[in-house]
Parts: sequence; C-alpha cells; structure tokens
Amino acid sequence: MESTVAAQKSQAEEHSAFVATLGFPLLVIAGGVIGFATPGVIEPISGWTTWLLGVVMFGMGLTLTGNDFVFVATKPLPVVIGVLAQFVIMPLAAVALTWVLRLPPEIAAGVILVGCAPGGTSSNVVSYLARGDVALSVTMTTVSTLLAPIFTPLLTLWLAGEHMDVSAGPMAWSIVKMVILPVGLGLLVRLLAPRFVAAVLPALPWVSVLAIAMIVAIVVAGSHDKLAQAGLIVLLAVVLHNGLGYILGYVTGKVTGQPEASSRTMAVEVGMQNSGMAATLAAAYLSPLAALPGAVFSVWHNISGAILALLFRAKDKKEQSGQPDKAQVEA
Repeated sequence: MESTVAAQKSQAEEHSAFVATLGFPLLVIAGGVIGFATPGVIEPISGWTTWLLGVVMFGMGLTLTGNDFVFVATKPLPVVIGVLAQFVIMPLAAVALTWVLRLPPEIAAGVILVGCAPGGTSSNVVSYLARGDVALSVTMTTVSTLLAPIFTPLLTLWLAGEHMDVSAGPMAWSIVKMVILPVGLGLLVRLLAPRFVAAVLPALPWVSVLAIAMIVAIVVAGSHDKLAQAGLIVLLAVVLHNGLGYILGYVTGKVTGQPEASSRTMAVEVGMQNSGMAATLAAAYLSPLAALPGAVFSVWHNISGAILALLFRAKDKKEQSGQPDKAQVEA
C-alpha cells in the first residue's frame, strides 16, 4: 500500500514538473511577443528589470535548506568539478561562437555575458526530469550563484572587453544587490517562517517565470528596432551555445569518473544559464541589443531542457528493456 502511494506521489510530482517545464517557455515566449508587438505598453516598466530579477532570486533563496550547503562539505568533488565546468566551458564556448559566427560587437558581448552567468534557476526541475542528481543540481546552482559577483564581471571584462566597454566593478555590485541579497533574504525568511514558505512553495516557480517573462518583454521592447535584423543570428548563437553546454557538461562528468546521474546534472547545470540575470546586466551596462541573447536564451533553454530530459529518459527505457546499443550491435 505504501509503495503504491509513493508511486502515485512520484507520478504526480513528475507530471507537475513536466507541466512547469513545458509551461515556462510558453509564458516567456508570450512575454517576448508582447514586448515586440506593444513596445509602448512595456516602456513604462522598462526600469523594473533589477527588481524583477530580485524577485526570482528571492524565490530561489526560499527554496534553499541547510542540506544544500552540507552537500558541499560531504561531496565536494562533483560540486567543484561542476562549478569549474560552468565557469570555463560556457564562457569559452561563447567566445568560440562569436568568432565562428562573426557576431556583431553588441551581440557578441551579450552572448559572452550569458556564458559568464551562473546556473539557471530552472535547471533543478530539468535535472529531476532527466533523472539526474537533484541535490547536486541545487548545490551547483547555489554555489555558482554565490560566486557570480566575482566570476561573472571578471570573465565578462576579460572576454567581452574587446567588443564593448565593460564596467566590472559596478556590475559586481549590481549582482550583489539583485542576486546575493535577495537569495540571503529568502533563506532568512525560510528559517524564520518555515510554515509560510511551505504554503507558498508550490507557486514560487510560476512567480519566477512570470518575472522572467516580464524581463524578456522589457528587453525585446528595448531592442525592437534591431530585432528583425539580428533575431536569426542571435537564435543560432543561443541554440549552439546551449547545446555545447549540455554536451561538454555531460562529457566532463564522464571523463572525471562521475556516475551517470551526476553527469546528467552537470550537463543540465552547465548548459542552462541564469540568462535573466545576463539580460538584466546587459541592458544596464552594455546595450539593449546586447541584452537580446539573454532574453532568447531564457526561452530556448527551457524548451531544450525538456527535450534533453526526454532523451535521457528514453535512454533509460531502452536500457531497461534490454535492447543492445549500437556499439554492441556493431561488435
């Protein structure tokens, strides 16, 4: 009886996670369409991006527990490997793509800034759907976010400085104000009011995605005039960047001897970025056009994350059915 109840609960959780993962990009796409179609309507809230990102990060803080920090002490190696991969693979992949695709300076700077951002807030749901190590996913997102005030501005200054002027110091302080402080406040509220947090926890992902959708609407409205010319090249750069992150993140896990679940999580964590933060920073410190890659990434990585999870689950189903893989057939 208990096993049946547990199975039903697991199915309900997976159904909820699938709905969220598929619903997130639809809401973000809607934000982009509204921003493009009615830029004048969005213009009055054009200064809200910092506050909206603060709402997202506050929600992240509410989801954290002490166990997320204990994980670092008990299993530091996969966390260190994953976070290093996060801040090495995605920035370098971004630089490579700007060179291969010969991206214009503003777009190149925006792509690099996305690459220098920490892990995405929806990566934990995708890791769960992909049957990865969810505890590792939450910890990697947390650690990379806490390190963002140091690594994001320094890497952006180093790698994107040739494309545009980058104010690393003010950018670092902005990350502290709109990322670190809200996360800390959320964690404090969880400690002081656990019952309240437990009651609102199911709604937090939807609040976060609505805030990200509004950020996307603001960014798209701000770059409305140049979107028609730059849209396709930005989409191509984002799709390739995200895909390289998934592949190289997974390979990193395998090469360093991590189990399958951890390797899947590294793929998800490396490939999915806090693109809302990147778009907000680009709009504030670079240009409206430079913010466009972050906005597009916010839509695409949720779609691709759902696809990646389905591929991993299909791999599990194939292995469970006992079908030989291609290598075995050829042998």
